Amino acid sequence: MELLDAYSTAQLLAGLGAAFGAAVVRGLAGFGMAILLVPVLALALDPVHAVLVTNALGVMIGLVELRRLIGHSERSAWIIGGFIMLATPAGLWLLAATDPALARLVIAMIALLAFAAIFLPRRSSTAPGTFATAGVGTVAGLLTGFAGMPGPPVVPYYVGRELPREVVKASMLLVFTIASVSGSLAGIALGHFDLSIALLAIVLFPAILLGNWLGEKASDAIGDATWRFLVAVILGGTAIAALARLS
Repeated sequence: MELLDAYSTAQLLAGLGAAFGAAVVRGLAGFGMAILLVPVLALALDPVHAVLVTNALGVMIGLVELRRLIGHSERSAWIIGGFIMLATPAGLWLLAATDPALARLVIAMIALLAFAAIFLPRRSSTAPGTFATAGVGTVAGLLTGFAGMPGPPVVPYYVGRELPREVVKASMLLVFTIASVSGSLAGIALGHFDLSIALLAIVLFPAILLGNWLGEKASDAIGDATWRFLVAVILGGTAIAALARLS
């Protein structure tokens, strides 16, 4: 366990608590794990390590659920995921080239637009055209590299349509699993991913499994209207948190 010597007991406990809470939200809403987990982990870890640990956890829980996600997701999830893979490196490049204050403003505006889009009239279940779907994937990929936050364009794309909840959640989670793979590969390519990060992710993973299971149980126990309201609340919280970072 020498590889974990870089992390104190307090850091490990904070990570376990944050992982559990973020996973409950993931299981309940179908998104939000990275949005909640990265800022908390960044209080105890180097921000780059926080993002990479979260990406590794996203890959691991996504692989556990992969058969179900593939079986229930919409075909558009693969298209969006493909564009995320293509656009993530550009997001990393943009992050390095952008003034931090401007970057925070852009992220906040995107989060606010996504929150507002939740309240637009519900669209039909028919998937938007290829151009719109590719645009969602491209923006999500840029945000994956830019902020480790692919959710804002993806959530309204699915939640704003007349789709069964299982299809919405599976499609979003498949997209976010692909985004986690993309972010992890980018971290490896840039030389930031090491064995200590992988081992920390393994240590935190049981908390992710338990929290995700409890979130799924809670999701099954509430109605569709309540679930969509909770999605709006979580997305609104994301926008508020992004705005708070501007100060």
